[in-house]
Amino acid sequence: MLDKLESYQFDLPEDLIAKVPVTPRDHSRLMVIDRSSGKIEEIPFYELPQFLGDGDRIVFNNTKVIPARLIGRKETGGQVELLLLEEKTEGVWLTMARPARKLKKGTKVIVSDRLCAEMIEELDEGMRLVRFDYEGLFWEVLAAHGEMPLPPYLQRDELPKLDRERYQTIYAKHAGAVAAPTAGLHFTKTLLEELTEKGVDIVEITLHVGLGTFRPVTAKTITEHKMHEERYWITQEAASRLNRPAKREICVGTTCCRALESAVNEQGNVFSGEGRTDIFIRPGYQFKKVTSLLTNFHLPGSTLMMLVSAFAGYDLTMNAYKKAVLDKFRFFSYGDAMLIL
Repeated sequence: MLDKLESYQFDLPEDLIAKVPVTPRDHSRLMVIDRSSGKIEEIPFYELPQFLGDGDRIVFNNTKVIPARLIGRKETGGQVELLLLEEKTEGVWLTMARPARKLKKGTKVIVSDRLCAEMIEELDEGMRLVRFDYEGLFWEVLAAHGEMPLPPYLQRDELPKLDRERYQTIYAKHAGAVAAPTAGLHFTKTLLEELTEKGVDIVEITLHVGLGTFRPVTAKTITEHKMHEERYWITQEAASRLNRPAKREICVGTTCCRALESAVNEQGNVFSGEGRTDIFIRPGYQFKKVTSLLTNFHLPGSTLMMLVSAFAGYDLTMNAYKKAVLDKFRFFSYGDAMLIL
């Protein structure tokens, strides 16, 4: 039964999809789930420190979302959208292109007088390898002409300035993600200081959130679904700290969880360095490192729902989601969060 996509579907009223974030960041709602007792309670997110203490370790994904969405025109005048996914070499990017059928090898796209693109290789699933020609520093040109790559359910013309600030964690450092690690959007400087004062060890790793975030599960049997690869990095210092004993290993977000579970051996030891992962965590998976998970409320039928079901247990997860809908929690990227202990 748990291999069927329909097992992870649920009815979600449109008005529960959060279109804008709450202000301040930490005034969202937090559902706290105790796996051992099945108890579910609710607190304001800023009261999170009451559940954490000395000896706990919390792990963040410090990736930084880039303004990866470019709108340009072909030399013949047709509008084109390019979503930058991964830099392959300097000036050459893997992109998702729309309309892909009209973007053949050799086609040129003009974004501005400072930025042009040429299709140099046609790939599957609407992807293209693109070479950019630009004036100045690429990241500055991208900042000037790119838009934040919001998920489809947030697409709107207004509030771009708000999204540049709020669709980014306050601790984002390493540019390269095309989607935010959204569980981290709730944290403020004050909240991080409170956790430190309580003796919570804060560790950062990096996973550049990629195309898989936007890719729906289409197979009726989830075992047939294939995840896209994403790059991650764990510094030697971070690995050393992660390999010290901790009361609890609390991952902030599914991306952080996937990176950590990809970089650990059967004994629970974390390896430093760079890696690529296409790990698909679903019910039946045995977690090797993560003991608690902080995450947002996800799309019905998504791989993220399956990961949460693997961690919290299917029945408890579906009961929690049913309660979230009844209690009108806000869903998805700008929505509320749950802490699974």
